[in-house]
This record gives sequence, C-alpha cells and structure tokens, in this order.
Amino acid sequence: MKQRPVSATDKLRAQSLNRTGLEHFQRWELETAITLFQEATRLDDVSPEYHLNLARAAVRLGDYEMMLQALGDYIRTESNKAMLDRFEALFSNALDDVESLLTTVMPKHKLPLEVVGAAIQMWVEYRVTIGKEFIDLSHPEAWAGALDYTIRKVNFLEMPAEQIAKWYDTDEGIIREGHHELVKALDIMPCDYRYFRGENNPLDKLVEAAQMLEELEERFKAA
Repeated sequence: MKQRPVSATDKLRAQSLNRTGLEHFQRWELETAITLFQEATRLDDVSPEYHLNLARAAVRLGDYEMMLQALGDYIRTESNKAMLDRFEALFSNALDDVESLLTTVMPKHKLPLEVVGAAIQMWVEYRVTIGKEFIDLSHPEAWAGALDYTIRKVNFLEMPAEQIAKWYDTDEGIIREGHHELVKALDIMPCDYRYFRGENNPLDKLVEAAQMLEELEERFKAA
C-alpha cells in the first residue's frame, strides 16, 4: 500500500511529540508517553523511531499486544537490516540462545517453570526497552547467567554469582555486570511485581501500609 506523503509541518510536530514522549518515558509517566508516541506515529507513520519508542513504552507498561503491534510497524518502516534481524527475532516461535540456556539450566537447579518464564519475560522486555542501543549477543551464557541471578534475587531464591557462573560456564564478574545492566534498564526493584512469582508479595504490605497511613493523615487533618 502506498504511503501518504508526510508534510514538513507534520514531521516537525511529530519530532516534538517524540522528544516530549521520551522525557515522560524516562520519568515513567508511561500513559502520557504512549499518547505522545501514538500521535507522533499518526503524523509521521514512516519514521521507525516513533514506532519503536511506542513499543518501548508499551512493554514497560506491560501491554504486550500494543508492544507487538508497534514492533510490527517498526519492522515495516525500518531499513537497517541488523535492527530488523534483532527485532524480528522477537516474533519467532523458536527460542534464542539465551532462552535455550535458561530453559535448560534453571529447571535443572530446581527452579519452577513460572520463574523460568519470568526470566524469559525479563529478557524480552530488556531487548525491547533498550531500543537501538548496542547489545552484545556473542556470549549468551553471560546474559543467561545474569538473568538467572537477577530473577532469583527478585524472588528470594538467591544463589551466589560464583555458583551461577559455574552453571553457565561464564565469569562471576560478567554476571554481576549483566545484573546491574538489567536492573538499570528495567528499573527492577526487590519483589518487582513484573517478575515476582511467589504467592505473597511483601510489596503488598507496603502498599497497604501506605494507604493506611494516608487514611490516618486525612482523618487526623479532618479532626
């Protein structure tokens, strides 16, 4: 289907919306960021960057349907083959090298399948979130070890990095570097709701306590 021409005015407006959207994205104001990226793609549907940013915001919000739609639009408009190969892999039914290691090693060391699934989810979200930033995929064992180490910490199933390094035949220091990169890119916290698979999340009690404190303050002020 022939693309409609994009006017200079629409291009400039889309650029401005995209910049503002990125500012909201960095502040985790995701619904606003998504609205801005969607408007940017409406005005300029042929610029791949806007579709990719929409996918990044959608996956951070946990909306996989929107993420996949935006990635499809990104692939449709992207001309860089290396980027195309990278993101087309997310639509494949086959496991990549990192996922294959996770599904082989983690169950072998008594981790339940739902935790393995959470590690794979983390890997997908990381690859989308970093956008076009460089990612070294030449050592999948290093990424698999970092994901295993990180998902264990989130779920209170911690194991020394030295031990995990042995399981994945990699270096302890590299695992720690990968862990810090994952935490930074995805803003992972202890018991993170996205990746915690236990029955009772301790964060629930913190939320309840905060709500109770807010109610007590309102009652105190009203009196």
